[in-house]
Amino acid sequence: MPPTAWHSTDDLEEFLTRAGDFLHSRPDLHTVLLTVTEGLRTRGLRAYGDEAPFFGLLEEDGSVRGAYFRTPPHRLYLTPLTAARVDSLAAHLEVLGRVVPGVGAEAATAAGFAGAWRRRTGATPVPYRRQRLYRLGALTVPRPAPEGRPRIAGTRDRNLLVRWFGEFNRDVGESEGVRAESWADARLAHDGVTLWEAPDGTPVSMAGLTPLVAGQIRVAPVYTPAPLRGRGYAGGATAEVSRLARQRGADQVLLFTDLANPTSNALYQRIGYRPVADFAVYDFQGQSSSRAQSPSVRR
Repeated sequence: MPPTAWHSTDDLEEFLTRAGDFLHSRPDLHTVLLTVTEGLRTRGLRAYGDEAPFFGLLEEDGSVRGAYFRTPPHRLYLTPLTAARVDSLAAHLEVLGRVVPGVGAEAATAAGFAGAWRRRTGATPVPYRRQRLYRLGALTVPRPAPEGRPRIAGTRDRNLLVRWFGEFNRDVGESEGVRAESWADARLAHDGVTLWEAPDGTPVSMAGLTPLVAGQIRVAPVYTPAPLRGRGYAGGATAEVSRLARQRGADQVLLFTDLANPTSNALYQRIGYRPVADFAVYDFQGQSSSRAQSPSVRR
């Protein structure tokens, strides 16, 4: 497979025009590309950082077979790829001189690219996180329900959302997270956060939703402050946003979990989520100055 099969562009509209049908063909496996590119389209190319994003796709026999994107300072993100296509992508990016501080993808693809990048650049892949993608089957509302009730967050909750999103990022080890203010404004614009309130009206947990794209909505993030955990609030909030996602027309309701957290994995399965595929995230260390590591940020 010649490296020239890969095409790189800084033009979001060109990328979506050429790769859109491919991305829509598997909305579950391509959920991150779909939701991030939708964010770039609606909020502008600097929605996730100060540097311009770049995109790429693999065309074979007139059809798109793979895609990638990077929104600096975030890691490279890939669709699932075969081993041969992973090797050709590493060659393609090296020729372009692209900065690749890390990679996230379906587990085999991420591991394959990490190995290919190490062979080409001498970078050391460092496993960062193992994730599992789940899809909602039959929704099961937790019983007994936690005390309180859900409500959709509004503009009066903006400061709380900003604070909680910052705390969430620190909890998952991402101190350089997506701008919390930008995230809160984007979610509020489409009623994309549900709060669980205690009986006295105090918010005790939140669960977010991405916009509807290609028939899929992803639950992200789910957060409860540490002193309030273990009381069922996260389960109540997650079940409610899962119901809302279906109500808003989602054919597939998705979420990612950290495989290092058995509590959350068990919770989501009790609600009705079923595994789709495992994903992995790597950081690259020891690269030359032209490929120096940028901050790694989870979206």
